[in-house]
Amino acid sequence: MSSAPTSSDSAPVAWDPDADLSNYKWKAFAAIGVSFITMVMSMSMVFVALSAIAEDFGISLRAVSWVVIAQALTISAIMLPMGRVADIIGRKRIHLIGLALFGGGALFAAASPTLGILIVARVIMAVGNAMGQSVGTAMVVSVFPANERGKAIGSQTTAVALGGAMGPVVAGLMLQWFAWQSLFIMISIPIAIAFVIGLVVLDEDRVSQRTPGQRPAYDWLGAFLSAAAVVLLVLTINNPLGVGWLSPLLIGGFIGFILLMVGFVKWELGNPSPMLDLRMFKNTVFSMAVTTRLIGFMGTTATRFMMPIYLISLRGLGEGAAGGMLFLSSMGMGIAAQSGGRLADRFGARPFTIIGFVALFATAGVFAFMDSDTPFWFVMSALFINGLAMGMWSVPNNTVILNAVSKAQFGVVGALTNLTRNVGNVIGQAIAAAIVVGVMTSQGFDIPLDQIDTIVGASEAFIDGWKIAYIAVTGFTLVGLLLAIMTRPGKSVEGE
Repeated sequence: MSSAPTSSDSAPVAWDPDADLSNYKWKAFAAIGVSFITMVMSMSMVFVALSAIAEDFGISLRAVSWVVIAQALTISAIMLPMGRVADIIGRKRIHLIGLALFGGGALFAAASPTLGILIVARVIMAVGNAMGQSVGTAMVVSVFPANERGKAIGSQTTAVALGGAMGPVVAGLMLQWFAWQSLFIMISIPIAIAFVIGLVVLDEDRVSQRTPGQRPAYDWLGAFLSAAAVVLLVLTINNPLGVGWLSPLLIGGFIGFILLMVGFVKWELGNPSPMLDLRMFKNTVFSMAVTTRLIGFMGTTATRFMMPIYLISLRGLGEGAAGGMLFLSSMGMGIAAQSGGRLADRFGARPFTIIGFVALFATAGVFAFMDSDTPFWFVMSALFINGLAMGMWSVPNNTVILNAVSKAQFGVVGALTNLTRNVGNVIGQAIAAAIVVGVMTSQGFDIPLDQIDTIVGASEAFIDGWKIAYIAVTGFTLVGLLLAIMTRPGKSVEGE
């Protein structure tokens, strides 16, 4: 005779966050990592394809640049609001919807008959990309134990570096044999694979770790104000119309951004269910780490933006050779992200954040002294060390930020760290470009980039602007280093 069933025989068993995750965490990371690699790869592939797209549609490079600008604006606008949505309805759900939109948008882009329709398709892809970025960090961190947070973020950063390195190489090879549309068709295949793996492997309870109970209300006005402010800032800094920096249009853009941010702060502080709990910034460690991240990416992005111009337009290298040299930076970043994350778990994040910024400061100073005769082996060495520096500081910094908040806030805070990176990249690129263009124009060389090495005196003018830009970058990294030294993280917050 069988014994009567006890309550434990029939009641559902809740997932224990402290249970052994060794068998699950890497399966979950594989599902998330494929999407990381693919989405980042797609972003870098499009830069390589812009000339082919412009030629196919018979438009200027300035016009086709909206294929990139539309994506940047969309991702920046909705990333933070989507992080909050994911905290409410579930991160797996947002992740899978994002993958579906991204894949569908890619196929739509491949079939686009005009530039306008292509831009619409890119916006759809960007919505999916933003949804993936908004939850990716939070999901990865949630499936790893707290004492392996650095390893988790390091693995994510390695996937990002791999995608960034693969994009130009894959695009360059495919464009030698196929039309630009093939890039979007190709990118939809790994995204479909990531969707299937995510649907089967990811568990909502494990990747979301939501607090049981009633769902909080969504802060629609806060989402609108934050999106509008970020879009206005990114659009103003990008200056796509090429107007002067003291023009009423740009000054008005900055004033509008400030007014929107004031409104956002006042609304969020008075909202019982805010999109972004600004009271987190009362935590000195959190606020200093976020500021360090913004300034750090303002410094690191200049190399990714200016080095291709230096190698191709000034030094005369082909795209393939330049891509191979730039790969060294991504390789260094991937190596340092893995080792830096694991070392931060063992010895603490602060020492490795400082080491990373010291190396970043040193390489920025080295770049400032490069000219048109610098040996390529020296450039390659500096690029590799610069990549090591990026991986070494960014992973521990992200760990410090996430350790300063509760698990329930991982979604919106993970989106915030990615948004901070994107905005830092935009500001850094805009400042570097403005300095180089300003110096060259002041010397009488308002010319296309492909004429730098053919017009007498243009190379010297570019190098003059390059040096001043990297002096500014060195200043950014010095400020980041000082902030990293001053930030003393305590124990992680493990609220539920």
